[in-house]
Amino acid sequence: MSDGTDRELLRGEALTRVYPDGAVQALRGVSVTVAPHESVAITGPSGCGKSTLLHLLGGLDRPTSGEVYFEGNRLRDLDLDTFHARRIGFIFQSFHLLPTLSAAENVQVPMFEGPWPCLERAARAERLLEEVGLAHRRKHLPSRLSVGERQRVAIARALANEPTLILADEPTGNLDSVAQAEVLELLDRLRRERSLTLIIVTHSPEVAAWADRILKLRDGRVASHE
Repeated sequence: MSDGTDRELLRGEALTRVYPDGAVQALRGVSVTVAPHESVAITGPSGCGKSTLLHLLGGLDRPTSGEVYFEGNRLRDLDLDTFHARRIGFIFQSFHLLPTLSAAENVQVPMFEGPWPCLERAARAERLLEEVGLAHRRKHLPSRLSVGERQRVAIARALANEPTLILADEPTGNLDSVAQAEVLELLDRLRRERSLTLIIVTHSPEVAAWADRILKLRDGRVASHE
């Protein structure tokens, strides 16, 4: 039975992650709570455990010890395939777009695991691309899109199944300053309009400052929480 509250969507308790050879302890007892509809930036120097924490919170990896809870339920008790398909949208630095599919077809990919009938997928993909300002580029392959446009396609794809939570791993890392500002503005608008919760990993203090809260890691531990 869920023991979640309206003030808590996601919680990590005393999370550690030691890789199998034991040579690297990426996280050392990190705890974090994320409320519905807020944005949280996870920041810190390279190798501090930022992406590892994001992967644990999103169920892409399992902690060596500690627990992750989503809406009060232990993540390890959930069907992770359904959880990933229906509740979370992922955005990555390298986009992970399929090169032989058009922008619209890439946005449709997660819908095959969602509730959308075949005829609805194409129409929904077009609506999402319109939301991110790329309706006119819907038939283009990723190779014909700019770097910023590819990231906007990836954002539209992350929204495909109406997730509650967006996890973004360095989503502006490959972008110039203009494209970075556009993507951050887009993410903030979509979060507000769709009442999303957003967790973003970034090495950039400028990007981190845009979030509601900042969790700074150092050497696998929480250095500060602002």
